[in-house]
Formats: sequence, C-alpha cells, structure tokens
Amino acid sequence: MSPLLTTRGLSKQYGGLRAVDGVDFSVQRGEVRAVIGPNGAGKTTFVSLICGRILPSAGTIQFDGRDITTLPAHRRVRLGIAYTFQITSVFANLSVFDNVALPVQRTLSDGRSRAHLHEAAMEALSHVGLTDRADMRAGALSYGHQRLLEVAMGLALKPRLLILDEPTQGLSDGEIENFIGLVKDISRSATVLLIEHNMPVVMALADRITVLEGGRILAEGTPEEIRSDSRVQHAYLGTPA
Repeated sequence: MSPLLTTRGLSKQYGGLRAVDGVDFSVQRGEVRAVIGPNGAGKTTFVSLICGRILPSAGTIQFDGRDITTLPAHRRVRLGIAYTFQITSVFANLSVFDNVALPVQRTLSDGRSRAHLHEAAMEALSHVGLTDRADMRAGALSYGHQRLLEVAMGLALKPRLLILDEPTQGLSDGEIENFIGLVKDISRSATVLLIEHNMPVVMALADRITVLEGGRILAEGTPEEIRSDSRVQHAYLGTPA
C-alpha cells in the first residue's frame, strides 16, 4: 500500500538558515508517527510545511498520491489534513461548542441542517470528554481542557491525517495519561503525526519515530530501535556517539 504522506527533498530556508534541509519522509496509512528532536531541530517548521502554513523553498509533498506542495492550507484541510498548534489557538470568547461548530461547518454540505451540525460538534466534544462543558466560554477552561478542545476542533474536520504539535505541553500527569488513551482511540480512524518532547508519551504511542536534528533526519525506526540508537542518545543526552 502506498504511503498516505510523502515528502522528497523538502527544505525551508530563512536567509542563511536551513530550518528544514532536504527531508525525505513518508507516513503509512493508519500509523502513529512521532517526530522528535532537540529544540531548534526543525520539527514545527516541518509540520507547518506539511499543513500548508508555510511553503517550502525546495522539494515536494504528496498526500494520498496527490502533489500538494503549493496547495494553500484551507485546500489541504478539505483533503483531510488537520493541524493542532503548539500553543492553544481556541477562540477564547466563544463557547466550547461554537469553537467546534466552526470547523464542522467546513465538512458539511450546504444541504445539511443545523441538527447535523449540532450532532457532529457534540460527537467531537464527546470524543475528548468535553460535552459537559459545551456551553462554557472557551477562555474559562483550564489549560489542559483548552488543549483537548483544540484536538476536538481538529477531529471535527474528520481528518485523514491529524497533526498534533506538542499536545501534552502544560498537561498534568493525569491529563497526559488520558491523552494517551485518546490518541490510541483516534488512531483507529485516522493517521496521526505527533510532535512531542515527552518521551514516555512518544514510546507509548508511536509505531515509528523520526528524529530530526538541524533540520535533517538523524534516525528513524521503532521505539525500541530509537531508544538504543547511539546517535539519538548523543543528540539528546550529550553522551558520546
């Protein structure tokens, strides 16, 4: 089976800095893939290229066999790519329900009723355990619940590829444990690309791990292979390679 997502020679240059440098990368359908690396490794720039928030300096991106390299972000959303930000991006003054209803509207045809919109929004909130907070103002949620709301906003788009950028940042241990269960549930119906610093989370969730350093792929493999890779140990821990 062909990969769902493929990049070839993907690069992003800012002046003399190559934030992403010639990355060849592929994700299989139904996979949970983690992308890890030290601060400044190029992880967020890389996924921003995939979702269309920025355009590459060189290289190509294919999604389900289609070249999307120059496709704008909103067109990629329609193809099934959803991205949650490293910093929460909820609409603080709208209700929790309305935050999710906005992306739901993108997935419903013109003939679908408000009842369909309500059902789809509540389904997304139910997935992350926020149905009892649907009428709350989003800005009144705890940080952890705002992160969950953002995931619900992504799920409301019915994604084929869900990109989660540092989703456990700022979460308590209990919230992280619940989040691991949530991603396992999501992975039954969508491919997940996870950018994460929390290594226990990565090891619990990832089928395969890609390690970036200096904008390039340092290593790829299963969690077991990455854990024992001396190059990865050196990049993270400063131990001799």
